[in-house]
Amino acid sequence: MNKLYKALVYDLQVSLSVLDTTALVNDAIKIHNLDEASAKLLGGLLTACAYMAGCLKSEKGAVSITVKSCDGSATASVSGDKDGHIRGFVYGAENGLKGGFMTVIKEDGLFRPFNGTCELKSEDVSENLMQYFHQSEQVETAVSFGVKIKDGKCIAAGGVVMQLLPGTSEENMDKAENAMQNFIDAAEVIERLGADGIMEKYFSEETEKSGVYLSFPEYKCNCSRKKIEGVILPLGRNELLKIVEEEGRVSVHCHYCNTNYKFTAEDVDKLFK
Repeated sequence: MNKLYKALVYDLQVSLSVLDTTALVNDAIKIHNLDEASAKLLGGLLTACAYMAGCLKSEKGAVSITVKSCDGSATASVSGDKDGHIRGFVYGAENGLKGGFMTVIKEDGLFRPFNGTCELKSEDVSENLMQYFHQSEQVETAVSFGVKIKDGKCIAAGGVVMQLLPGTSEENMDKAENAMQNFIDAAEVIERLGADGIMEKYFSEETEKSGVYLSFPEYKCNCSRKKIEGVILPLGRNELLKIVEEEGRVSVHCHYCNTNYKFTAEDVDKLFK
């Protein structure tokens, strides 16, 4: 089961998040039939999205993260909402990303969505996310995510995020930095302890004072046949019937859940009755 623990530690001056997203990554592997390199990239981004979605405050809050290689040969995109529904897709990443950019769009009840972009520092999602927070949100954030794939299956995914709150003392900065050294190989620690074990072994004393918030992110697409009907409806009856005549049907593919929606001439007629 996917888990996201959130708490304030070190005199309530550091925001802590601990994630186990193993099941989330396995769902993505199954839905998209991913190779190992693609599974690691998408798995890291799904973990990042689960973390950022868990920070949303608005009930209608949503976040998306997209990475693209410089030459456009590879792209991956993930999105999530306040309810912890996470989904994503990846193309052309069999050999990893060789440079490119990361774009984050967050909508959290503000006047307009926040949009931030940074150049990819490496192929490691953790490093790129830290750079994003430093450059785009000006918040010092330590991230250690990992995804371990074996025989086509994810056996461990997740990690730890620590974010310094305004006014954090140097002593507590040092505590956070020292604690993060335990998670250099995040996938190994998740495989050995899980999110529950990490919280118990490393943060139980701290969370006794502050309490813990636990949520359960899941791989879930927000598309449906009814929503797709709403997408194609503005094309109009004549245009849709023309597509059916030329191609045999109207087809709409959802990249996030790899689902094909098909509409016949009869289906189009029903939409306009």
